[in-house]
Amino acid sequence: MKPLSSLLDRELIQETLAEAISNGGEWAEVFVEDRQNASADFDEGRVEAMVSSRDLGAGIRVTVGEVTGFAHTSDLTRGGLSEAAQAAAAVAKGGGQVKPVALNGDGVAESNARILPETISKTRKVELLEQTNSAARAENPAITQVNVRYSEGRRRVLIANSEGLFNADDQTRTLLSVNCVATGDQGLQTGRETVGYTVGFELFEDHDIEAMARRAAGRAITKLAARPAPSGQLPVVIERGGGGVLFHEACGHGLEADLVNKGASVFRDRLGELVAAPSVTLVDDGTMGVEWGTIAIDDEGCPTQRNVLIEDGVLTDYMWDHLRSRAAGRPASGNGRRQSYQHLPMVRMTNTFVTNGDAEPRDIIADTKNGVYVAQLGGGQVNTATGDFVFGMTEAYLIENGEITAPLREGNLIGNGPEVLQNIEVIGNDFAMGSPGTCGKDGQGVPVGDGQPTLRVGALTIGGTAS
Repeated sequence: MKPLSSLLDRELIQETLAEAISNGGEWAEVFVEDRQNASADFDEGRVEAMVSSRDLGAGIRVTVGEVTGFAHTSDLTRGGLSEAAQAAAAVAKGGGQVKPVALNGDGVAESNARILPETISKTRKVELLEQTNSAARAENPAITQVNVRYSEGRRRVLIANSEGLFNADDQTRTLLSVNCVATGDQGLQTGRETVGYTVGFELFEDHDIEAMARRAAGRAITKLAARPAPSGQLPVVIERGGGGVLFHEACGHGLEADLVNKGASVFRDRLGELVAAPSVTLVDDGTMGVEWGTIAIDDEGCPTQRNVLIEDGVLTDYMWDHLRSRAAGRPASGNGRRQSYQHLPMVRMTNTFVTNGDAEPRDIIADTKNGVYVAQLGGGQVNTATGDFVFGMTEAYLIENGEITAPLREGNLIGNGPEVLQNIEVIGNDFAMGSPGTCGKDGQGVPVGDGQPTLRVGALTIGGTAS
């Protein structure tokens, strides 16, 4: 596949940027994207759907002071880009001369994938689905339904701006998830497992898919014996990797500079303050190996990096995009992200996680007389202005006399993000990332990762049904 810089040569992009600022604009950007996606769903023993798509286009942004003009187009000819540049430039009314823009860099990026998924036959992908389905069903006769989903995506971006930036990235992600339903005397229970990384089809050389299917089936079978979840405030131990979404949603969004500037964050004006237990260090890192939120550059062309947000309990920094960091007179943190060329970028997380402590996970459980052990959290709701949240517990167990005992039916975990940070009592030494996810914000979704070691929160409200 030819690089994007061969579809839109340097001269054409320079001309487009010059036209975008010719009406008095202070800064302009051209963001070009070529996105290919494919997915397949396997349900009730057969392929239900195989879907593929491709989107190619450009978004053009012009700023004047704090005002932004934006237009996008799927027409990448000289005329189509010129029309979009003029539409974006309409935000500026000053007029002026066309200024030449010199671009630095070659605008070429190598793929991160060893095996590009588009080179693999549909037959091989269907075989993978069938293999996963068979492994899950063979685990136990009580497994009555299995859904397997495969997805792949390749996203190539080319970003240039009037400051001379000319950068590119070539991102491939591959994912497989399996959802099992078990039927018992007390009804239906579900178990889910997902494996997904910023890699190509080599994912299935590096991971045991049949073992993953058996784990999903085992989760559903175990939950058939589940008791109603208790109600009230209890100590909560969260399994490694299983609760990273809590910190992403309840704390991470409040550390995004756009929400901070709007006054929609509980962490506004708190830099340098103790906002968490001294054992807590919270990081966002877009360079983290092959994790789901890993990207070489963000969607404004800035290199990603490891950003320490909370260190030893102290709030040290926020996450920034290019324009807000420039206005604040500080470097960008590589957190400007957008769903597609049709969207404006905003401050977004990449891979967000709590770092290791020094406690042994078994000791954390043994030291918890009575409480709840959360192995997996599901979706939830968060108010970033207050930090209040509600998350579903998709897999949880009682802790009785320092031991994990009975599985619990699904209930809710209710609390407040800043209070959780303050109430973390002990952190394990067994860090792991959780399942890949998509983060939604202002109608846009981007791939993210999250994780944490096993840890204990002194008290959280459990929304269960047990009396």
